[in-house]
Amino acid sequence: MSSRAGSALAGPSDPEPARPAAVSVAALSKTYQIYDLPQHRLWQSLFRGRRQFYREFRALQNVSFQVAHGEVVGIVGRNGSGKSTLLQIVCGTLTPTSGQVTTTGRVGALLELGAGFNPEFTGRENVYLNGAIMGLTRREIDARYPDMVAFADIGPFIDQPIKTYSTGMVVRLAFAVVAHIDADVLVIDEALAVGDAFFVQKCMRFLREFMKTGTILFVSHDTGAVVNLCRRAIWLHQGELMMDGPARDVTEAYLANLAEEAYGVGPRREPSQAPDPLPPPPALHVELDGRSFGKGGARIVEVVLLGEAGESVQAVVGDELVTLRIRCEIFDRLDSPIVGFIVKDRLGQVLFSHNTFLRHADRPLTADPGSVIEARFTFVMPTLAAGQYMVGVAIADGTQESHVQHHWIHDALLVTSLTSSAAMGLMGIPMREVSLVVERQP
Repeated sequence: MSSRAGSALAGPSDPEPARPAAVSVAALSKTYQIYDLPQHRLWQSLFRGRRQFYREFRALQNVSFQVAHGEVVGIVGRNGSGKSTLLQIVCGTLTPTSGQVTTTGRVGALLELGAGFNPEFTGRENVYLNGAIMGLTRREIDARYPDMVAFADIGPFIDQPIKTYSTGMVVRLAFAVVAHIDADVLVIDEALAVGDAFFVQKCMRFLREFMKTGTILFVSHDTGAVVNLCRRAIWLHQGELMMDGPARDVTEAYLANLAEEAYGVGPRREPSQAPDPLPPPPALHVELDGRSFGKGGARIVEVVLLGEAGESVQAVVGDELVTLRIRCEIFDRLDSPIVGFIVKDRLGQVLFSHNTFLRHADRPLTADPGSVIEARFTFVMPTLAAGQYMVGVAIADGTQESHVQHHWIHDALLVTSLTSSAAMGLMGIPMREVSLVVERQP
């Protein structure tokens, strides 16, 4: 019986076998032995089992997750949280202390700057070296070499030693190689943090095309890039998996934790819970939806969007004059209060924002405990694609570069756009007039 007949006999109702995860991480841990003095390594080998001359540093502690085929997962966390260690183990360049990592298909990695490049070799020689390491044959590299060079766009430097390259040129060449090896899984560690805007946009276009069929693990300190590229994110803190979920929720919790740690508040370890709101002030409290964080020296008590006639509005069309009013109660003295807002789409991508700092930079206002301050922002609403948008608001004390965040609400206000016009991109520009004329006929 032919395989075709056998397939017919199986029937359409038989379930297809489940595909294995593209990346599977199970109970992964990595521990380093830290020696204070070089001779301690020798002493440890001599007194093995009887004395310990090292301290243990746990870079990863019992981390487990799976990434399905075609999924794009962002990984966020502070420096030293274990992100790079995790990616190195996934790529096979580092051995775990315990646990297991399984990948399916070819893995392409863009890790530390210049990783895998020999600084004494030319760019051309490093292309062939890296291609071979990633599993390409000489013939395959020959066929793809022109495209790699064109993607890198470093001109005659391709035949110069890597040690003469700038950091941006190294990233260009490394990304060009990874982009042309037909990888099934891409592992990228802060690669887009270096390079000019044109090359970053080229990389983003490549990644968006790759996302249609491939799997990506993407590490970045740029939470905006994570939200833009990824539907799901993982937050690592001191080697532990703190949170795994929708990219917007994870990045908001991570940013809140950064602020809380700056104010001496420890991280929350409940993966399923968002940051708790601050306790209500003693008076003038208006219930606001949305997750919040802050030191607590002030609290936002009212956020409302007003129309041109002063009425409260929940829906906009675009091109109308609106005013965002934010009222705050002060508990501690603020020497230079700053009130600001940020408008985000449903994925958490920032569309536009503003604050009061520049208006009062020369003569800062002060606010004493018990006072109430009100900020108003009047602007022409841009044309937003039909849908719902969130307004985040915050009050801080200091300057734009150095300040203390007292109350930040991620989702303080929901605004619905009812526009019927075609807004291309994240938002459209209100047009006063559009014309098309033929100035001269042949």
